Amino acid sequence: MKLSTRIRYGVRALMDIAEHGTAGPVSLKDVARRQGISEQYLEQLALLLKGAGLIRSIRGAHGGFVLSRQATEIRLSEIVEILGGPIKLVDCLYDQEVCTRADCCAVRDVWREANEAFRNVLAAVTLADLVERQRKKLDHLSKKRGIQSGNKRA
Repeated sequence: MKLSTRIRYGVRALMDIAEHGTAGPVSLKDVARRQGISEQYLEQLALLLKGAGLIRSIRGAHGGFVLSRQATEIRLSEIVEILGGPIKLVDCLYDQEVCTRADCCAVRDVWREANEAFRNVLAAVTLADLVERQRKKLDHLSKKRGIQSGNKRA
Protein backbone atom coordinates (compact mmCIF):
# COMPACT_ATOMS: atom_id res chain seq x y z
CA MET A 1 0.00 0.00 0.00
CA LYS A 2 1.22 3.46 -0.87
CA LEU A 3 -0.28 6.85 -0.13
CA SER A 4 -1.05 8.74 -3.34
CA THR A 5 0.66 11.90 -4.51
CA ARG A 6 -2.70 13.63 -4.13
CA ILE A 7 -2.74 12.80 -0.41
CA ARG A 8 0.92 13.68 0.20
CA TYR A 9 0.76 16.98 -1.69
CA GLY A 10 -2.63 17.84 -0.20
CA VAL A 11 -1.30 17.39 3.32
CA ARG A 12 1.74 19.53 2.51
CA ALA A 13 -0.46 22.25 1.03
CA LEU A 14 -2.73 22.27 4.09
CA MET A 15 0.29 22.41 6.40
CA ASP A 16 1.58 25.40 4.44
CA ILE A 17 -1.78 27.17 4.61
CA ALA A 18 -2.01 26.44 8.34
CA GLU A 19 1.48 27.75 8.96
CA HIS A 20 1.33 30.87 6.79
CA GLY A 21 -2.41 31.58 6.96
CA THR A 22 -2.27 33.17 10.39
CA ALA A 23 -1.17 36.43 8.74
CA GLY A 24 -3.95 36.32 6.15
CA PRO A 25 -4.93 34.40 3.03
CA VAL A 26 -2.24 32.30 1.36
CA SER A 27 -1.91 32.28 -2.41
CA LEU A 28 -1.53 28.99 -4.24
CA LYS A 29 1.40 30.53 -6.09
CA ASP A 30 3.24 30.94 -2.77
CA VAL A 31 2.31 27.43 -1.62
CA ALA A 32 3.51 26.02 -4.94
CA ARG A 33 6.84 27.83 -4.65
CA ARG A 34 7.47 26.84 -1.03
CA GLN A 35 6.36 23.23 -1.47
CA GLY A 36 7.76 22.56 -4.94
CA ILE A 37 4.35 21.53 -6.26
CA SER A 38 2.84 22.56 -9.58
CA GLU A 39 0.40 25.44 -9.19
CA GLN A 40 -2.01 23.75 -11.60
CA TYR A 41 -1.98 20.59 -9.49
CA LEU A 42 -2.55 22.64 -6.34
CA GLU A 43 -5.58 24.26 -7.97
CA GLN A 44 -7.13 20.80 -8.40
CA LEU A 45 -6.36 19.92 -4.78
CA ALA A 46 -7.73 23.25 -3.56
CA LEU A 47 -11.05 22.54 -5.29
CA LEU A 48 -11.32 19.20 -3.46
CA LEU A 49 -10.30 20.68 -0.12
CA LYS A 50 -12.64 23.63 -0.54
CA GLY A 51 -15.52 21.35 -1.56
CA ALA A 52 -14.91 19.26 1.56
CA GLY A 53 -14.97 22.36 3.74
CA LEU A 54 -11.34 22.30 4.90
CA ILE A 55 -10.35 25.57 3.25
CA ARG A 56 -12.14 28.63 1.96
CA SER A 57 -11.10 31.21 -0.57
CA ILE A 58 -10.84 34.93 -0.02
CA ARG A 59 -11.17 37.13 -3.09
CA GLY A 60 -9.35 40.34 -3.80
CA ALA A 61 -5.89 41.73 -4.31
CA HIS A 62 -4.64 40.09 -1.13
CA GLY A 63 -6.82 37.02 -1.50
CA GLY A 64 -5.97 33.37 -1.30
CA PHE A 65 -6.89 30.47 0.94
CA VAL A 66 -7.37 30.06 4.66
CA LEU A 67 -8.42 27.09 6.76
CA SER A 68 -12.16 26.84 7.36
CA ARG A 69 -11.56 25.47 10.86
CA GLN A 70 -8.77 25.64 13.38
CA ALA A 71 -5.78 23.43 12.55
CA THR A 72 -6.33 21.71 15.91
CA GLU A 73 -9.74 20.51 14.66
CA ILE A 74 -8.55 18.97 11.38
CA ARG A 75 -7.39 15.37 11.70
CA LEU A 76 -4.94 13.72 9.32
CA SER A 77 -7.42 10.85 8.86
CA GLU A 78 -10.00 13.34 7.58
CA ILE A 79 -7.55 14.78 5.04
CA VAL A 80 -6.52 11.31 3.84
CA GLU A 81 -10.13 10.23 3.40
CA ILE A 82 -11.09 13.43 1.56
CA LEU A 83 -8.22 13.12 -0.88
CA GLY A 84 -7.96 9.34 -1.15
CA GLY A 85 -11.28 7.86 -0.13
CA PRO A 86 -12.02 5.55 2.80
CA ILE A 87 -9.05 4.08 4.61
CA LYS A 88 -9.22 0.40 3.77
CA LEU A 89 -6.33 -1.97 3.37
CA VAL A 90 -8.49 -4.54 1.58
CA ASP A 91 -11.90 -4.25 -0.06
CA CYS A 92 -13.47 -7.10 1.91
CA LEU A 93 -13.39 -5.07 5.13
CA TYR A 94 -16.29 -2.96 3.91
CA ASP A 95 -17.81 -5.20 1.28
CA GLN A 96 -17.99 -8.92 1.99
CA GLU A 97 -19.44 -9.47 -1.48
CA VAL A 98 -15.99 -9.06 -3.04
CA CYS A 99 -14.73 -12.29 -1.45
CA THR A 100 -16.57 -15.54 -0.91
CA ARG A 101 -14.32 -16.31 2.09
CA ALA A 102 -14.85 -13.03 3.91
CA ASP A 103 -17.02 -14.46 6.68
CA CYS A 104 -14.61 -17.30 7.53
CA CYS A 105 -11.24 -15.70 6.78
CA ALA A 106 -8.78 -15.50 9.67
CA VAL A 107 -6.43 -13.09 7.89
CA ARG A 108 -9.33 -10.69 7.30
CA ASP A 109 -9.42 -10.19 11.08
CA VAL A 110 -5.75 -9.16 10.98
CA TRP A 111 -6.42 -6.82 8.05
CA ARG A 112 -9.24 -5.24 10.09
CA GLU A 113 -6.96 -4.77 13.11
CA ALA A 114 -4.20 -3.27 10.96
CA ASN A 115 -6.70 -1.02 9.21
CA GLU A 116 -8.06 0.27 12.52
CA ALA A 117 -4.55 0.79 13.90
CA PHE A 118 -3.56 2.78 10.81
CA ARG A 119 -6.74 4.85 10.94
CA ASN A 120 -6.29 5.49 14.67
CA VAL A 121 -2.73 6.74 14.16
CA LEU A 122 -3.94 9.16 11.48
CA ALA A 123 -6.91 10.23 13.61
CA ALA A 124 -4.62 11.00 16.55
CA VAL A 125 -2.68 13.61 14.55
CA THR A 126 -4.07 17.06 13.82
CA LEU A 127 -2.94 19.54 11.21
CA ALA A 128 -1.61 21.69 14.07
CA ASP A 129 0.45 18.71 15.28
CA LEU A 130 1.98 18.34 11.82
CA VAL A 131 2.86 22.02 11.60
CA GLU A 132 4.53 21.83 15.02
CA ARG A 133 6.43 18.66 14.10
CA GLN A 134 7.65 20.34 10.92
CA ARG A 135 8.75 23.42 12.83
CA LYS A 136 10.74 21.27 15.29
CA LYS A 137 12.40 19.33 12.47
CA LEU A 138 13.41 22.54 10.69
CA ASP A 139 14.69 24.06 13.95
CA HIS A 140 16.72 20.92 14.65
CA LEU A 141 18.12 20.88 11.12
CA SER A 142 19.00 24.57 11.33
CA LYS A 143 20.84 24.05 14.63
CA LYS A 144 22.61 20.98 13.27
CA ARG A 145 23.79 22.89 10.20
CA GLY A 146 24.88 25.79 12.41
CA ILE A 147 26.97 23.43 14.53
CA GLN A 148 28.48 21.78 11.45
CA SER A 149 29.31 25.19 9.97
CA GLY A 150 30.89 26.24 13.24
CA ASN A 151 33.02 23.10 13.36
CA LYS A 152 34.37 23.72 9.86
CA ARG A 153 35.68 27.14 10.88
CA ALA A 154 37.51 25.88 13.94
